[in-house]
Amino acid sequence: MNTYLFLVTSWLNPLFRIGCKRRLEEHDMYKVLPEDGSERLGEDLQWYWDQEVQRAAKDLRTPKLTKVLIACYWRSYSVIGIFTLIEEIIKVIQPVLLGKLIQYFESYDPDNMDALYEACGYAAGVSLSTLGLAALHHLYFYHVQRAGMKIRVAMCHMIYRKALCLNSTALGKTTTGQIVNLLSNDVNKFDEVTIFLHFLWVGPLQAAAVMVLLWYEIGPSCLAGMAVLVFLMPIQTLFGRLFSSFRGTTAALTDNRIRTMNEVVSGIRIIKMYAWEKPFAALVDEVRRKEISKIMKSSYLRGLNMASFFVASKIIVFITFTVYVLMGNRISASRVFVAVSLYGAVRLTVTLFFPNAIEKVSEALISIASHFFIQVLSSLLSTILGELTPDKGVVKFKGELTYASQQPWIFPGTIRSNILFGKALHPQKYERVLRACALKRDMELLPDGDLEVIGDRGATLSGGQKARVSLARAVYQDADIYLLDDPLSAVDAEVGKHLFEQCICGLLRKKPRILVTHQLQYLKAADQILVLKEGHMVARGTFTELQGSGLDFTSLLKKDEEDEVEGKGGTEPAPGTLTGSPHTLSQSSMPSLSSSSMHSVIEGPVQHMLEESRSEGSIGLHLYLKYFRAGANVLVLLALVFLNLLAHVSGFYATHEQLTYLERGKVLMYSPDVFVSFCTLFCLCVGLTGATIIFGFLRSLVFFNVLVNSAQTLHNRMFTAILRTPVRFFDVNPIGRILNRFSKDIGYLDSLLPWTFVDFIQVFLQILGVIIVAAAVIPWILIPVVPLLVVFLFLRRYFLQTSRDIKRLESTTRSPVFSHLSSSLQGLWTIRAFKAQQRFQQAFDAHQDLHSEAWFLFLTTSRWFALRLDGICSIFVTITTFGCLFLRDDLKAGAVGLALSYAVTLIGMFQWGVRQSAEVENMMTSVERVVEYTELESEAPWETDIRPPPDWPRHGFITFDQVNFSYYADSPPVLKNITAVFRSREKVGIVGRTGAGKSSLISALFRLAEPDGRISIDGVLTAEIGLHTLRQRISIIPQDPVLFTGTMRKNLDPFSQHTDEDLWNALGEVQLRTVVEELPGRLETMLAESGSNFSVGQRQLVCLARAILRRNKILIIDEATANVDPRTDGLIQQTIREKFRECTVLTIAHRLNTIIDCDRILVLDAGRIQEYDEPYVLLQNQEGVFYQTVQQTGKAEAASLRMRIPELGVYLILWLTVFTCFSPLRVHSCCQNTWFVIASLCRLELDKRTPFGSLWKTTVFQ
Repeated sequence: MNTYLFLVTSWLNPLFRIGCKRRLEEHDMYKVLPEDGSERLGEDLQWYWDQEVQRAAKDLRTPKLTKVLIACYWRSYSVIGIFTLIEEIIKVIQPVLLGKLIQYFESYDPDNMDALYEACGYAAGVSLSTLGLAALHHLYFYHVQRAGMKIRVAMCHMIYRKALCLNSTALGKTTTGQIVNLLSNDVNKFDEVTIFLHFLWVGPLQAAAVMVLLWYEIGPSCLAGMAVLVFLMPIQTLFGRLFSSFRGTTAALTDNRIRTMNEVVSGIRIIKMYAWEKPFAALVDEVRRKEISKIMKSSYLRGLNMASFFVASKIIVFITFTVYVLMGNRISASRVFVAVSLYGAVRLTVTLFFPNAIEKVSEALISIASHFFIQVLSSLLSTILGELTPDKGVVKFKGELTYASQQPWIFPGTIRSNILFGKALHPQKYERVLRACALKRDMELLPDGDLEVIGDRGATLSGGQKARVSLARAVYQDADIYLLDDPLSAVDAEVGKHLFEQCICGLLRKKPRILVTHQLQYLKAADQILVLKEGHMVARGTFTELQGSGLDFTSLLKKDEEDEVEGKGGTEPAPGTLTGSPHTLSQSSMPSLSSSSMHSVIEGPVQHMLEESRSEGSIGLHLYLKYFRAGANVLVLLALVFLNLLAHVSGFYATHEQLTYLERGKVLMYSPDVFVSFCTLFCLCVGLTGATIIFGFLRSLVFFNVLVNSAQTLHNRMFTAILRTPVRFFDVNPIGRILNRFSKDIGYLDSLLPWTFVDFIQVFLQILGVIIVAAAVIPWILIPVVPLLVVFLFLRRYFLQTSRDIKRLESTTRSPVFSHLSSSLQGLWTIRAFKAQQRFQQAFDAHQDLHSEAWFLFLTTSRWFALRLDGICSIFVTITTFGCLFLRDDLKAGAVGLALSYAVTLIGMFQWGVRQSAEVENMMTSVERVVEYTELESEAPWETDIRPPPDWPRHGFITFDQVNFSYYADSPPVLKNITAVFRSREKVGIVGRTGAGKSSLISALFRLAEPDGRISIDGVLTAEIGLHTLRQRISIIPQDPVLFTGTMRKNLDPFSQHTDEDLWNALGEVQLRTVVEELPGRLETMLAESGSNFSVGQRQLVCLARAILRRNKILIIDEATANVDPRTDGLIQQTIREKFRECTVLTIAHRLNTIIDCDRILVLDAGRIQEYDEPYVLLQNQEGVFYQTVQQTGKAEAASLRMRIPELGVYLILWLTVFTCFSPLRVHSCCQNTWFVIASLCRLELDKRTPFGSLWKTTVFQ
């Protein structure tokens, strides 16, 4: 059978040869077997689940996943149990054969050849049983580990499939972090439970068989030893239940931590700009502290289990033979070694495998419960898509739907694959879509064109580019109905007009389109307009019909009488207007096509997603030192070494003393003449056994404490490094890759690595002790041990060269699984709208199959290594056994028993110790990966010795002096020689085409990367102060409002710096007080992940409330109203004008009406300042960029914008008109005098830069 297994695993030999020459890559791995494929396994389990759901529905009960797993896998898994049953039978028979062989030496007769032949038969039986154990053991482990892999893969398939079907209610109850934790930690319990599950029934059977044989050998005395085992079983069962309890709590805390980490990584840019790293560090630290507390208790239980396993043999043997001697029996070598071997066989099962089975079953049940648990965008579109279920009424449509979401979603892949989205490539159609969506110029600027990889492994696109890619995806689908959810909000006016004219009203002109928009200038082109307010339809009709109805929105779009006469006889529609079906565009709008498509540029250098780093070579000693030093200081580590030595020295010394007395025959039976010697031996054994127990338990507890503390320390260091690293790290590393380190790798450090490390150290010391004791009794045993050790070490080195790379590949191929899951959850509604669930499921299965390739190789290479180790050990046992017969004239029974029992012990210990050492080094790759993240590049210090005054900045005077800005070293600048002054209390609008550098200007101010040049605020250079000092004094309202899981109070005031009254006042000022008061917990209400239980507008208002609470002199508004309706936009602008009147406000906006009444407007293009002046001045320059941008909004909207500049001036003119009409004074002289006074006042106000100056100036000079 061993020869067969050697042949079976020989297909791995070429892989090992490659691994010795170079680092293994993904293409070196073998394809996954068809029966292990993710799709096949998942669909099989899904069929059983569907059957269970149907039966549960009939029986009016909840479906049980446990029943499904049993129904699906019980047949194949039951067959595997035959291997372990036969293995345990051999383990019971082998000590009997050993006893018979020792009896031959006890009654040795050189002339009795029949006895010799019989002894040779027993020796052959011992040798063959050793070979059989090796073969069956590895057959069993290979099949159970493969079974565990199949269950895990199938469960992951079902979890992902369920995630694709989650409705809005379920999404509100389930977080991304929770699902990631299911796939990273919970499902791994199936890999572990399958290994030990069979011992739940094999263990009791083996214990019963051993008890019968022991009764035959030593009579009733065996009951004493079995009583110890019976006593240990309920204790370890209790440990298992406690472990289950701790595991359930730990799983919930781990879910919470991973969810928080997901939010931190997703919102890191906002966290840094708010300088909220410390409160989030405290939040994660609190959750982690609770989690590690439960992990520590679980580890202590594991330590007690392991300690009981290693000390149980000493206790059992001591009690058994004490009772045996006290009952007046004579001890013989055969009885001692048979009993010890039988106890050893049952001890392994009862004190290690059986409690492990209980522990793993408990963990698996907790995990099964979590799998089972996994079971408003524009609400109108959501209802049409089926994402929201109507309370009453029905939604009917005919044809195929496609959808462009309000928040553009990009999945990992090339730009082309994002646009095609599974459709075949038709070059001409594809080119038309690129041009219509203003993407042609972008493709020309990207290094790889439309084959540029974006998302998880590619370039980071700007918000406008993502919006256009998302729109192009919908347009290319050639559907019957198009649902467009505000696709124009993320682009500037010029590009927006191009998209509307050339795409929405161009390529799609023959298709029904439902466009959700807040940009009212496009309503003229609509066939039907539906006006919604708070979920109710307040109006419906054509533009002309609604214009006559007196709705407020029409006031922004009053027709200019002069526009009516354009065209032939006034019958041709205004530019961009749609008339009837098919819709056509007037030729006058065509120039904007070439303009917008040519000027759309990439903001900054193309940032490529970095391939995940993977170390090479062996794990260095320095990494082990870092690992241990993270958990304890040098004194504690020295004490730990001392405890380990004491535990094993005391244990082996006790064994040695017993065997010495036995060999010398000083104490063979209980009688008065040997009473003193017996008492001496008894006291010595009691003392040594007691010391062994105490030191053994202390050793395990201290060891686990140190290693779990190491996990805690390294986690904290990694999280701190993540918070302190520059933002670019998150731009070039996907979320799944980062979460993989915090979930899977930290999971290894928390549980598997400590257990494996402690086991390895204990086995290693035991091997050392066995060799020392054996050599002291039989020196010649060292002769085969030395070459055996050399061969083992050579094999270990040969194996690790390949195994390390496979383990690293297993870690890196795991990240795409999490990234794909996270990406899919973000774009769930888009995936379902395009009916792409099957394709994304197949992509997930492909990622799983790639990971399975690495996992299966790790599994089989481990068997390859273990099989060769056991084969060599089997040869060693055979040589030792027949060697004893060959040297029969010079050996005594005790020496033979010691040699053979230790030889059999060594076969297990040696190979297990070498394998565990290899496993430790493989698992240390997780430590390596965590340590790598603890040493990330750090941004500037949060605090420095240079501290501005507490009330800084008092004025908000900002200066940019020859500033150049790049996102990372050696990249071309995205801001070029920026020199500008933002005066105190000035309101400045910042505009520019997509990619012009608007957001980069804000990034430079916040030092998200370090700029070149000088930026100062109130005379203080920002580069000389700490990042927190800077960022805490600047308020920002971001484009994407980010809320975090936690209470409303924590989202408003994470530092607890404000009173409840302050919080309520801030909420009142943004008109959210009523909304929050109606929440169940008011300020203590827990928000859903990313604040998804609030609308986008409400989330933006929360961000505004944050800015009000901070009371800073500088406010940055980064396209904050791009995704909100005009009412919310107006509310935000009104609040800003009232609450931030004394502040310097910089506003980035695509909506010109948002910034048209600013004091000055800064126009950026390609990272340079093109224009910077007051709005009325910029509009007088008809060649200027700002003038052209205003004109491209349409004549009606442009006129409306112009009217808003001299808003108070218009009212003043009306007042003057009334005054001159009714005044008794001469009109002419009155007007002259009045205008003279006004002009003088305006000049005075302009010089003083008082708030009223900017409002009056345009009236005078217009």
